[in-house]
Amino acid sequence: MEKREKFSSRLGFILISAGCAIGLGNVWRFPYITGQYGGGAFVLIYLFFLFVLGLPIVIMEFAVGRASQKSVALSYEVLEPKGTKWHIHKYFAIAGNFLLMMFYTTVGGWMLAYFFKMVKGEFVGANAEDISNIFGTLTSNRNEMIFWMVLISLLGLAVCSLGLEKGVEKITKAMMVSLFFIMIVLVVRSLTLPNAMEGLEFYLKPDLSKMKEAGIGTTVFAAMGQSFFTLSIGIGALAIFGSYIGKERALTGEAISVTLLDTSVAIMAGLIIFPACFAFGINPGEGPGLVFVTLPNVFNEMAGGRIWGSLFFLFMTFAALSTVIAVFQNIITCTRDLWGWSLKKATWLNGILLIILGLPCVLGMTDWAGFQIGGKNIMDLEDFLVSNNLLPLGSVVYLLFCVTRYGWGWDNFLKEANTGEGIKFPGGKAFKFYLTYILPLIVLFIFVQGYITMIK
Repeated sequence: MEKREKFSSRLGFILISAGCAIGLGNVWRFPYITGQYGGGAFVLIYLFFLFVLGLPIVIMEFAVGRASQKSVALSYEVLEPKGTKWHIHKYFAIAGNFLLMMFYTTVGGWMLAYFFKMVKGEFVGANAEDISNIFGTLTSNRNEMIFWMVLISLLGLAVCSLGLEKGVEKITKAMMVSLFFIMIVLVVRSLTLPNAMEGLEFYLKPDLSKMKEAGIGTTVFAAMGQSFFTLSIGIGALAIFGSYIGKERALTGEAISVTLLDTSVAIMAGLIIFPACFAFGINPGEGPGLVFVTLPNVFNEMAGGRIWGSLFFLFMTFAALSTVIAVFQNIITCTRDLWGWSLKKATWLNGILLIILGLPCVLGMTDWAGFQIGGKNIMDLEDFLVSNNLLPLGSVVYLLFCVTRYGWGWDNFLKEANTGEGIKFPGGKAFKFYLTYILPLIVLFIFVQGYITMIK
């Protein structure tokens, strides 16, 4: 068995884990739901839940990865008590990684397409209707979408094929540093626009009347859901990076760094989007429309808009690609752990499979547009299966595996989490009670609520 690869630096581990968590959900979903649920008040509730719900599970995934030195394909087998069946979760976790990529590469492809469209000047002189049509044309053109989906997949695979240190770590580090740099430049530009302060007020000033309007319960639930899904927990996508780090640092501090980076990107995205929308009197619309229709309109109004727009979509492409690389790396390592494949073989075979599996999502918007289940097209269905099922239920499995004596157990988990220097994970009875009995119920509540919302 060849020796497991390791990260060359702590920064590499933190930036790559953050890159896995930082995805398109931070950038287009966070600002839109923040606006919907009362701005600043929502942000505060979201931050609270991020640390009480998401963070402990991030630490648990890291701990399981580091203690087992394996991907989710074998980590349970290494740590579970003899005769138990925790390892069954690996099939769902690996399926979750594939399912996530089945629609994520399509959306990542849109970002890449828009970056090139911006650079080429396709939006110059376009009115609002033209801009809306450009997005409509892209999402109804099967061959164009397949081209961009395949391209972003090949970029991700090329990085993974170079190995952990020379490929994944080196390139993701450069991308994440560029991403933060581009975001800071865009934030400064956005905040210096006329009327930017109105947008800032809308975004960050807590407005309880908006919360009441949306319903306090609904707002709290939306904040819980967002805090939970933003970190990509529950399918072993973070555990893999735990398996590549040494024992020098305790895991709580590392997980806090990753969570803070993830959150800072979400908050900065809002600092770019809201002031810019208010500056040009454009409604910060919702969902994908915000990024693909609203913002190109904003860049058109702005001096040097083609440059700012190109930078924005470059940063969006980096946000998407960092997640693609992280999840591809997990999938490739799972197959290597399971069958002892070489890096080359694992990259090739998984690459072909991932590209084929990405096709239904594209076809679901074009040739198979009539196919729907419960009012959801293929893309929405894939997203629902991952976000509302595999992530929350997988998180409960990690949670119970780490806290109960039927799994790996509380003492083993604490010892692993607290090995090394830095912030320690609290081992008190009250906290253990919260993790064992209260947190799983909250996560299950999020799971059930997802179905109630869908049925409504």
